[in-house]
Amino acid sequence: MSNRMRTALTATACVFVLAACGGGNQTPARQGEDSGQPARELAGDVKVDGSSTVAPLATAAAELFAEQQAKVRVTVGTSGTGGGFEKFCNGETDISNASRQIEAEEVAACKAKGVSYAEFTVANDALTVVVHKDNTWATCLTVDQLKKMWSPGSKVTSWDQIDAKFPDEPLKLFGPGTDSGTFDYFTDVIVGEEGRSRTDYSPSEDDNVVVQGVAGTKGGLGYFGYTYFEENADKLKAVQIDSGGGCVGPSAQTAQDGTYKPLSRPLFIYPKAASLKRPEVLAFVEYFVANHKRIAEDAKFIPLNPEQEGLLQGALTKLKAAAGG
Repeated sequence: MSNRMRTALTATACVFVLAACGGGNQTPARQGEDSGQPARELAGDVKVDGSSTVAPLATAAAELFAEQQAKVRVTVGTSGTGGGFEKFCNGETDISNASRQIEAEEVAACKAKGVSYAEFTVANDALTVVVHKDNTWATCLTVDQLKKMWSPGSKVTSWDQIDAKFPDEPLKLFGPGTDSGTFDYFTDVIVGEEGRSRTDYSPSEDDNVVVQGVAGTKGGLGYFGYTYFEENADKLKAVQIDSGGGCVGPSAQTAQDGTYKPLSRPLFIYPKAASLKRPEVLAFVEYFVANHKRIAEDAKFIPLNPEQEGLLQGALTKLKAAAGG
């Protein structure tokens, strides 16, 4: 795992440029459930795009927020983490969803356009390797076996090439496209280099397409966020992963305590500093942070652990101070 990914597992840093804030007097009353004050009625649009993994989380936040602010329209797109950052740095969106941290070239692209932002870790995920429900042999796979399947130039086309005890069943791979943060994370921690993967698999930026592919192929294998597995547990089986310490399955507990290695990861939202000058955007971000646990549970994600939660609250305090709130 890269140092960047290790840092991401506990980071909730707020990267914020003070000069871009301004408009401090426009900060609305806190929108969280525990504010004790009625919300000031707001109106306007909040544009969110990016990771398909984080989309259900942002959608849940938008639906809950609408109960307080019915005149604020929050739209959530799914261009993938990379595609989302491209729109974000071009000034097309207010918030970018990401299943990995922003990368150096994306930081540079935003800087070139004068776009500054805040970063929040808002939930955890257990990236889940799945197989067909009738697959009775691949209950646990090692990291090395997954690497053998997915490495560039891999010629593995049958399950018995992974383990002689496995049947001579054709192996068909499904996974996210190259714009996906899930693709970036998986290739980094499994293959050993971000972005390197065999190309003869069936890619899609839509995780539901990956679900359908694996569910319709007895020898299929794919990977995506834990939420999509939970929603399709009747069609698929989750594979336990052995990273050297024994077989561990994906769950809320194993993601939070770090035992599900190396596929547990944090999930992020990136609000744009200029957009935070608009009360409806700032209110939505404040609501998201104040109610992150309920939002994660509603969207079937894994809430932050206590350490992450403390960092998130500290980041929000700094952000509000920078904005003059």
